[in-house]
Amino acid sequence: MTESTATFDVRQIGPASIVDIRGDVTSGSEDVLMSAYDAAGNAKSIVLNFSELSYMNSGGIGLLVTLLVRVNRQSQKLLAFGLSDHYRQIFELTRLDEAVGIHDSEQAALRAAGAG
Repeated sequence: MTESTATFDVRQIGPASIVDIRGDVTSGSEDVLMSAYDAAGNAKSIVLNFSELSYMNSGGIGLLVTLLVRVNRQSQKLLAFGLSDHYRQIFELTRLDEAVGIHDSEQAALRAAGAG
């Protein structure tokens, strides 16, 4: 298994957990992503902050799908902000934008999560 070059730091804001993503998200990021999800606890919403994402490949997209399944099983919402135009297009092409609430700012995502 490849080693992760991404970090996922979790912040709690009211009923939401924000996961700050830094670096490259690939299939090697699975353990650190799932650890961050576990650290998010029982938050009503998981908010992914992509503003410091360097790179994400198809393996990283696959991990987001896995995360989405886990979030749905727990009746949580998955939200995102900070996506570049390139990654917004990828979310649209893969139809992830239909399952993940995409917002322009942290404040907008937190409002959608009921925390703003």
